[in-house]
Amino acid sequence: MSRNNDRNIKKHNDKLHKAQDKVKQAEIVRKEKLKQIVKKFNENNASKNN
Repeated sequence: MSRNNDRNIKKHNDKLHKAQDKVKQAEIVRKEKLKQIVKKFNENNASKNN
């Protein structure tokens, strides 16, 4: 019996894609947080300069 049957390959690919999606989602969240921090920082600097 082969270890690389269709069921095992599908299981592996599903697990891999789930991990990749998790990494992508974390990156998106990080970018959003960074945007918010930069926006807040810019607002604070603008109010200090006026």
